[in-house]
Amino acid sequence: MDEVVKIVNDIKAGNIKPIYFLMGEEPYYIDKLSEYIEQNVLSEEEKGFNQTVLYGRDVSVEDIVSTAKRYPMMADRQVVIVKEAQDLSRTIDKIESYVNNPMETTVLVFCYKYKTLDKRKKVTKLLAQKGVIYESKKLYENQVGDWIKRVLAGKKYTIDPKANAMLVEFLGTDLSKINNELEKLQIILPQGTMITPNHIEENIGFSKDYNVFELRKAIGERNQLRAYKIAENFAHNPKEYPLVMTTGLVFGFFIQLLKYHGLKDKNPKNVAAAIGVNPYFLKEYDLAVKNYPMRKVSQIVGALRDIDVKSKGVGANALSQSDLLKEMLYKIFN
Repeated sequence: MDEVVKIVNDIKAGNIKPIYFLMGEEPYYIDKLSEYIEQNVLSEEEKGFNQTVLYGRDVSVEDIVSTAKRYPMMADRQVVIVKEAQDLSRTIDKIESYVNNPMETTVLVFCYKYKTLDKRKKVTKLLAQKGVIYESKKLYENQVGDWIKRVLAGKKYTIDPKANAMLVEFLGTDLSKINNELEKLQIILPQGTMITPNHIEENIGFSKDYNVFELRKAIGERNQLRAYKIAENFAHNPKEYPLVMTTGLVFGFFIQLLKYHGLKDKNPKNVAAAIGVNPYFLKEYDLAVKNYPMRKVSQIVGALRDIDVKSKGVGANALSQSDLLKEMLYKIFN
């Protein structure tokens, strides 16, 4: 994120490079940077004649070079943005001669999503010398919560830890999807609001009471009645709560407990970092560790692997989702 801020600040200061090669597994920042260049490098009057958007599937590298070599009309520079540039991955090396001597009056932007250039290649080294290479890396799941807090803080919002965990749990690491949901909340809620689980439930549609987060909590507390009630809700809503996802997240919970049991240093800050949880939720893990000794956790991990195989249709004898969820909980609690 710091690198993104630096690129934006350089553009604001007029330090604009002739080539921006935006690549990587996480498309969110690639889109944001290309949108910023598209909206801010040229004035509205200049864009009509001097801003071109191309798509990798529709053009060749030669077409891009030809467009980039044009001179701007009644402006200091032109902007050429190549979206979905990853569709040119087999021929992208042909850009090398242009990169070696780029037009100073052209800002050429490549949006090369889900892939990266080989850093050992000459074209990659040239791009770094003559322009900007930005690699947008996927965030790990344990990094997404902090990202949500930073994004909201920049918009003058805060978020309750449970609400934050709900977003990560249901939306995963897809930053674009998460940002879309955050923008919906920002339209509805005034600045200064703390976003709560109720806001998530009412405006995004995730139930604050019936979700895998609450199922794990009930399991950790050994609250069997609550756990079976949530599981029954899941069984009635298989599209919203697919069994593979449920078993995977419960499995992850017990793997965290296994790591917790194995730690010598039980300092809360170190525990939270080691098992990858927000310190706010550590009390729940403390209780779960007491309720499930290490030997029992190991047994449960084995049982969950068996349930996972059955959930994928192997040796399940056509068991329903409800039956498999009940079997999972029975093996956890007994």
